[in-house]
Amino acid sequence: MLKPFFSPDKLEVGCDEAGRGCLAGAVFAAAVALPRDFYHPLLNDSKQVKAADREELREYIERHAKAWAVAQVSSSEIDELNILKASFLAMHRAVAQLKETPELLLVDGNRFAPYPGVPHRCIVKGDAEYACIAAASILAKTHRDALMAELDKEFPQYAWRENKGYPTAKHRAAIALHGSTPFHRKTFNLLGDEAGQAKLF
Repeated sequence: MLKPFFSPDKLEVGCDEAGRGCLAGAVFAAAVALPRDFYHPLLNDSKQVKAADREELREYIERHAKAWAVAQVSSSEIDELNILKASFLAMHRAVAQLKETPELLLVDGNRFAPYPGVPHRCIVKGDAEYACIAAASILAKTHRDALMAELDKEFPQYAWRENKGYPTAKHRAAIALHGSTPFHRKTFNLLGDEAGQAKLF
């Protein structure tokens, strides 16, 4: 069962990202502050929640959260920064958009670039432990999936509506056949082999 809070007397904000391991598309992050009485029986780490339930949760979280924000870092920015720094930047951008100033950030994972003026705690598998991090994981995932579904209309050959930009066999086969798009991460091993990678660019 998810813990409601880490600290009982601080305005806590959960942070999580989606899309770090993808070959295409932006990395997304969300920052969420929940009220003390927040509860939804389906809330969990987004990877453990069915797609239809994630959409229900997205709507519920956005309606009932004390504050929430979603931000992204583009594929070209990822290529410039590297994916770890880009993930931290996406979280910083989300926190910066919040209508309330957090007193503590609860960050999923084991590393984070400190946000100016706000203390943080890194929690491994925090999206399965704390409600605010789980809520952030839901928003980051659903907002990213929605963007990939939109991009799929422009580039249907890559099946992004299905694979969301992750390195499936079908996705890599499409890259081998059609080449890369402006939304592919050029510093990633798109084909899964070094010899083929050089032929794309």
